[in-house]
Amino acid sequence: MYMRRAFYIGRFQPFHLGHYSIINDIARDVDEVVIGIGSAQKSHELKNPFTAGERVMMIRHSLEDANVKHYAIPLEDLQRNAVWVSHIISMTPPFDVVYSNNPLVVRLFKEAGINVRQPPMYKREGYSGSEIRRRMLNDEDWRSLVPEAVADVIDEIDGVNRLKSVSKSDAD
Repeated sequence: MYMRRAFYIGRFQPFHLGHYSIINDIARDVDEVVIGIGSAQKSHELKNPFTAGERVMMIRHSLEDANVKHYAIPLEDLQRNAVWVSHIISMTPPFDVVYSNNPLVVRLFKEAGINVRQPPMYKREGYSGSEIRRRMLNDEDWRSLVPEAVADVIDEIDGVNRLKSVSKSDAD
């Protein structure tokens, strides 16, 4: 049986309602979504506070009730763009189309002859990982920008305090 699959990559630091919306839109066009969790080797940093496993949990729990068949696959960075697409293909189930708005990702997949679609961004000004992390650091509302399941994961791992800890320098 032939399954039409899409590939969508992000760092998901954290997974937010913009990601959730785009993945649900993609799922209307395909049978399954392969979600690449980029920079999987990074964690406990200001820009990358969550581990790959924690991001897998965020995605899995957020999509449980959304009826989106998906695979969430951690992908470590490869600092050789010329072979990056073949690396992705070697680490994921086969896919037919890539959804991305990242100019480099779009370029690399197009050069590899893979169909790329650029989905509309969903409320990009608020739904961004950097804005959510900024709000966490400043004790502002961030929960309204993420699925409830993501807030639960962040609470479970004490993610806000982790982010605050890694944001400090030894001079603080």
